[in-house]
Amino acid sequence: MDLAAGWTTYEWEGGPVPAYRARPEAAPDPLPAVIVIQEAWGVDQHIMDVTRRVATAGYLALAPDLYGAGGERPEPLRAERMEALKRFINTMPPGAWTDSRSRQEALDRLPEPERGEVAESMAAMSAGLAGSEHLHLLRAAVGHLRADPHAAGKPVGCVGFCRGGSLSGQLACSEPNLRAAAIFYGMPPSEEELQGLSCPLLGFYGGDDHRITDAVPAMAKAIEEIGGSFEYHIYPGVPHAFFNDTRPSYRVDAARDAWARLLGFFAERLGRPEGRSS
Repeated sequence: MDLAAGWTTYEWEGGPVPAYRARPEAAPDPLPAVIVIQEAWGVDQHIMDVTRRVATAGYLALAPDLYGAGGERPEPLRAERMEALKRFINTMPPGAWTDSRSRQEALDRLPEPERGEVAESMAAMSAGLAGSEHLHLLRAAVGHLRADPHAAGKPVGCVGFCRGGSLSGQLACSEPNLRAAAIFYGMPPSEEELQGLSCPLLGFYGGDDHRITDAVPAMAKAIEEIGGSFEYHIYPGVPHAFFNDTRPSYRVDAARDAWARLLGFFAERLGRPEGRSS
C-alpha cells in the first residue's frame, strides 16, 4: 500500500510539536485517526514503523514526538543519542537497567566520551519520562486530529507502548473525545484517574513483567466497579517490551496475537459504519 507519510507539526500552548504522520494515499477522506504514543526512546524507527502499520489498516496515524515539544529535542535526547542509549541498554539483562548498581557497573565498562554521553542521555530520558506536559500535548493532538480535514468528523483512538502505554491509559481518563485506547505494558492509571475513564480500554502485558503486570487485576476490578470496559491479555513467560522488534525482548508469538487483537479493537471501536450500535 502506498502511504502519505512524513514529519509534520501541530500546535499546542507551548509551541509546535513535531509528529510523524501516515495515512493511506489512495483512501478517501476522512478516516478514523489513531495517536501512536512513543516509548521512552521517543519517536524512533520502531514507532514510525508502527505508525505506518496502523495507517495501512485504514487510519490516519499520528505519533507526537513528546521530547520535541517547542520545536526540537534537547541535545541529550536527539535521535542518534537515544539510539546509542538503546544499544547500551540492550546489552544488559532484561530489567537490569532499572537497578542503579547494575546500571552503574555497565556504564563503568564504557570508554569515554561514550560513557558520559550515555549517562547524560539516560538522565535526560528519566527526566523526560516524568514530563508533566505530555498529557497536555496528547490532548492537543486529539484536538488537532478532530480538525484535520483528513480525519474531521471521524473517531479518534490511541495506542501507547511502555511510558506511552501509561499515557494512553491516562489520556482515556482525561480526554472525553477519545473513542478507544490501547495499552502495551504501561503502568495503570490511578484509581482516582480511572474515575474519569470515558472510553473502552484494551491492554497487553508480559507475564514476566511483574512491576507492571501485577497491578493489572486491581485496575480491572476498579474499572469494573465504575462500569467501564477493560479487556486485557497477559502472555505467560513474556517480558516487558515484547512488541518492540528492535529489542532482545521481542516475542513474535505474543506480538502477532496482540497486533491482531489491536486491529480488531480499533475496527470495532473506530471503524464501525455510522449508525451501527455496539
